[in-house]
Amino acid sequence: MAGLPDGPERSRIRQDIVCAWLPMADRLAGRFRNRGESLEDLRQVAALGLVKAVDRYDPGRGNAFESYAVPTVVGEVKRHFRDHLWTLHVPRRVQDLRNRVRFARQDLSQTIPGRPPTLAEIAAHAGMTEEEVRVGLEALDSFSALSLDAELSGAEDGYALRDTLGSADPALDVLVDREAVKPGLRRLPEREQRILYMRFFRDMTQSSIAECLGISQMHVSRLISRCCERLREEALCDGSADETAKEPAKAAAGRS
Repeated sequence: MAGLPDGPERSRIRQDIVCAWLPMADRLAGRFRNRGESLEDLRQVAALGLVKAVDRYDPGRGNAFESYAVPTVVGEVKRHFRDHLWTLHVPRRVQDLRNRVRFARQDLSQTIPGRPPTLAEIAAHAGMTEEEVRVGLEALDSFSALSLDAELSGAEDGYALRDTLGSADPALDVLVDREAVKPGLRRLPEREQRILYMRFFRDMTQSSIAECLGISQMHVSRLISRCCERLREEALCDGSADETAKEPAKAAAGRS
């Protein structure tokens, strides 16, 4: 095949070679069964690797075709897992660490009965650092992810993973607003502070406040409106001043 030019005869020989070695590709694909991908899809990926091996094989190098085709097919299947089946994007280096940790745990589980191997034991067996082992162990759980609709183990009332997710607490905005107006409240005259306290903390009506202070209800209304407007402006001005004060520091940091 290598000595023939492109044409019908070369294509026929190429097809014959692929068909002859296809059982080998199927056997290699079978090594990766039960890993979240159907065997039929794995066979197709392995067949693609076989075609690449046939096209790229150079008999002039003196190596047997099988010694070239096997790693080519296996590499194609592994690439398929790496590029298509990981739920989370994991760097190639981390995937390699994951595989080394997985194989080391399998080996050690046969020699250390009754307990899982420790980080130090895995690191010594695989020739890795303990930090690399930690990264590999974390990657073991990154191959797939649970759906937010998946029911939690032991839940009998349909309690799903999404039910555990938090949400923004609206009380945080109230807390921020209260802290923002505190300095302005302290600067108000005592009577205005008392009016705001009775209105917003004791939930008194304007008529009740007016009767308590001996002033008109209209005057109470004007004082409340004036105080609220003043507090709002001071809070906004303080926020703008804080941002302005941060600018020189940001500029200095940028220059450094």
